[in-house]
Amino acid sequence: MKTFVCALLVGLLCLCPSTAKESPPKVQVYSREPGHFDKVNTLICHVSGFHPPEITIQLLKNQQELPGSQQTDLAFEENWHYHLTKHVPFTPKSEDNFACKVTHMGKTQTYVWESDM
Repeated sequence: MKTFVCALLVGLLCLCPSTAKESPPKVQVYSREPGHFDKVNTLICHVSGFHPPEITIQLLKNQQELPGSQQTDLAFEENWHYHLTKHVPFTPKSEDNFACKVTHMGKTQTYVWESDM
C-alpha cells in the first residue's frame, strides 16, 4: 500500500509542472544606484513569469559577457512560473553599452540598460 501511495504522489507531482503553459520571460534591466559615469554600481537583470524553467541569462558590456556575475537560485510561484535575478558590479563609462541577454525556449533577446544620465 505504501508503494502505491508513493507512486501516486510522485505521479501527481510530475503532472503539476506540465499543467503550466509556456510563458516568455518578463525582463527588467536596472542598476542598484542611479547611473553615473565612472561610479561603481551594480547591474541587475530580473527575469520573471517564465515557463519552462530552462533559461540562460548573460550580463554584457559591449556585447561581451561580464565576468564575476552572480545569480539567485531559481524560484517559482504558485502557478509554476519562475523567476531569477542576476547581478554584477560594474562602472559605467559614456562609451560603453550594457545589456542583459536572455535565452528561453530557443529564442534569444537582448535588453539594454539605460542609465539615468
